[in-house]
Amino acid sequence: MPVFRLTRSLIFPPVDRAEADGLLAVGGDLSPERLLLAYSLGIFPWYARDLPILWWSPDPRLVLFPNELKISRSLLRVLRKRVFHVTLDVAFREVMERCASVPRKQNEGTWIVPEMIEAYCRLHRLGYAHSVEVWYEGDLVGGLYGIALGRVFFGESMFSMRSDASKVALVYLVDLLRRWDFRLIDCQVTTGHLMRMGAREISRREFLTRLSEGLETPFPRRLWSPTDLVDPS
Repeated sequence: MPVFRLTRSLIFPPVDRAEADGLLAVGGDLSPERLLLAYSLGIFPWYARDLPILWWSPDPRLVLFPNELKISRSLLRVLRKRVFHVTLDVAFREVMERCASVPRKQNEGTWIVPEMIEAYCRLHRLGYAHSVEVWYEGDLVGGLYGIALGRVFFGESMFSMRSDASKVALVYLVDLLRRWDFRLIDCQVTTGHLMRMGAREISRREFLTRLSEGLETPFPRRLWSPTDLVDPS
């Protein structure tokens, strides 16, 4: 099946034309308009330095339903001890840069190239992209970022420089989204770490159905604030 080459027109091919590994299209740009359109169609960019932009829509798709989050006993103890301080949207660029630079297995962080950082920082300023930051003794030691559209959160990446820091970020995010009646968190591709915390694979067809339902209900486009936080423990 051919991979489609995008032009300047804001259009994507149908996602069921993607290759077996999920690759759908190549080219285009990272403008806010194209990125938001892509996410609304179940498509996301993922590529490495010195390569053209690659657009993906994998099948199956890993998702986390907010009510299905699993918190281990050890993580629950960490939350109750309040080892970390958690904030929202106060260090978005730094979270992205840490996600890009922290060593990972199989170089998983290499897709967060400088152009991606600038593009998502633009979405952050527009109120679409958000971050959860985890601090320890004043240092940023964990966090995650993603895109919020309607009642769907598209998780992009997370990092941890101290044990359990990224898990704490996810717990706070899920608690926040649950209270706001978000329908699902798109985790994009399958990892054992996320599956142990309750994420599961669904077919692309089911994902698109649930995505459409989640986009039907708007959510205020704004930066998240400290008053949005509630201790989930």
